[in-house]
Amino acid sequence: MSKVRRAVYIQVGGLVLLGTLLFVASRFLPIADWLAQVQQKVMHLGAWSAIWYPVLYACCNVLLLPGGLLSIGGGFFFGLWWGFFIILVGNVTGAAISFFLSRWIGRRWLRRRLLRNATLEALEPAVEREGWKIILLSQLHPLFPTSLLNYLYGLTTIRFRTCILWVAIGQAPGLFLYAYIGTLGQLGLNLLRGKSHPRIIEYWVWGGGLLLAVIVLALLGRISLRLMQEAEEKAAADEKIRIQIMDDNIVTESKAWAHK
Repeated sequence: MSKVRRAVYIQVGGLVLLGTLLFVASRFLPIADWLAQVQQKVMHLGAWSAIWYPVLYACCNVLLLPGGLLSIGGGFFFGLWWGFFIILVGNVTGAAISFFLSRWIGRRWLRRRLLRNATLEALEPAVEREGWKIILLSQLHPLFPTSLLNYLYGLTTIRFRTCILWVAIGQAPGLFLYAYIGTLGQLGLNLLRGKSHPRIIEYWVWGGGLLLAVIVLALLGRISLRLMQEAEEKAAADEKIRIQIMDDNIVTESKAWAHK
């Protein structure tokens, strides 16, 4: 089993386990009522909820805190498309702040800290040489710490707008899956409270949509891993060639000075 598939299985399995625990607990505790109250409080904020939610998401991104529950909450509170848009805005805002902090404020300190990690150290020259391709692939990859990578991008020479554009594109599939799961949670809550009476075909549509999203994300992760490895190998080979050329130039210059 590849690392990508294992990571996807762990994440999906964790979500299924959480959903199962909530369902079982709802038999003994008024969890559905509690969730409904939280949902109503968020929605009563009106437009402010759509403003503050991405701000909270961006703060989690900058502080390197896990944002999975917030991503699911986007779909749960705001529905699929609005939820997806809100958490995407929050993610991109957090990436922009991290990039800014890394490039213009804490560059030296962050370089010392980040480049202690072998993976991040290998990614830096790959980002320098391949640019947007590595950013896109690293954001698609489910094993990479994307919030931490936003700081790494700021240490390279890549342009700000190029970086943010490809961060947004790379994060979109995963965030859409989270928003979709949150929407399913919203539908499940309405089902538990007796406010929804779906037909069998609707269960198949919801389940099929979830399965399709998971498969697409897993395939993108596998593709991104392969292309990332190829790009890193190419960057390493180019670096060796560059070093060899420098060494040859030094030897040539030394011989030239020796003949004088």
